[in-house]
Amino acid sequence: MNPTTSKTTKTTTDGAAETTDATLVKGATDEAAGRDEVATEAAGERAAGDTDGPGDGYGSDHSFESAPDEDFDLDLDDDDSGREPSGLGAAAAAVVSAGLGVVGLSGAWSGRVVAERETLMGQMKTASGGSVAQQISEIYGDAWHSTALVNGLFGLLALFVGVFALVRPAFGAPARNPQPGWVRAVATAGIALGVLGVLISVAMYFDLIVALPTAGSAAG
Repeated sequence: MNPTTSKTTKTTTDGAAETTDATLVKGATDEAAGRDEVATEAAGERAAGDTDGPGDGYGSDHSFESAPDEDFDLDLDDDDSGREPSGLGAAAAAVVSAGLGVVGLSGAWSGRVVAERETLMGQMKTASGGSVAQQISEIYGDAWHSTALVNGLFGLLALFVGVFALVRPAFGAPARNPQPGWVRAVATAGIALGVLGVLISVAMYFDLIVALPTAGSAAG
């Protein structure tokens, strides 16, 4: 074997090995640098995403500025659509009806005021003279009839309010529970008092119960 040729071959082999090792080291270095660059870019993108909005899974493409400004917090306590009627109106109407019925029977201050007014006007009309029958009619009869009229109006109002209290549950939204018994009882009492007051007032107005005094009975 030629010694010169063998040395040259060894030299060439060592040089190729050194070149291969340098290439591998350079490739590993470039790969590591590439990974570092990718990690740096990902960290920068995450930082940019945190500054754009809340970190709840939405990126910069899902901006909350485009979301409609709506309040989805529903307060179920303010929703009266399914609430049953309380029945307070019917109960109040029943009590008012009974009160008006009592006033229609016993009389009200407004009736006395009207009666006194009619009495004063009758005295003014008969001050210059007049027959006894005219004085009775103007001074006493008109006041009597005015009082009966006012009381009859109170009785009629009691009748209407009592009927409203009884028929109110038939209108509007149906209630799960029936109307309390005391409400129906008070409303019925108000209707009865109203009817009785109207009948008595009509009888008094047309002099069916107690007739006006006449001139002959007054002279006797």
